[in-house]
This record gives sequence, structure tokens and C-alpha cells, in this order.
Amino acid sequence: MSGFPAKDLEFMATLDKVSLNIAVVLGSTAMPVHQVLRLGRGAVIELDSGENDEVRILANDFPVAKGSVVVSGNRIAVEVKQMLPRMPDVR
Repeated sequence: MSGFPAKDLEFMATLDKVSLNIAVVLGSTAMPVHQVLRLGRGAVIELDSGENDEVRILANDFPVAKGSVVVSGNRIAVEVKQMLPRMPDVR
């Protein structure tokens, strides 16, 4: 017995099948098209943020949280610092 009503368990089982694309935005910049066309391997694109600035966490291109980058050895992760308020449903 899980302690949850059967209806809730069915809903949770359905949610388990849903996939989201998660993206972390480190920063952004604006570049003229001619400069983008000249980019090649090894090019460095300067962003509008520093190494200790917050990052934005997106779920299916929708902002859901803010966080910070955590580096441990050769692994990079993001620590969630703040969940963003949900927007009211637009229908």
C-alpha cells in the first residue's frame, strides 16, 4: 500500500511517461550574420554573463528555475537555487 489513492497513482504513472527537454542557459550575445558565418572550430563566443552568474533552467523552452554551475572533476552540473513562479494557464 502506497498511501495514495488509485486515481493519483494512475496520474503519476502517466507522468512517468512524459519527457521534457531541459536546457541550461549560461548567457547570450548578439552577433551580425556575417560574423556567425565566419565561426569555425575553436571560435570563442563571448557571453553577457560571468562565471559566477546565475544560469536559467528551461523545460521545453519555458523558464522554470535559476541555478548555479557546479564543476566536480571533469563533470559539470547545475544546482537549482530558485524555482520560478508558474505563469497562469493561458487558454
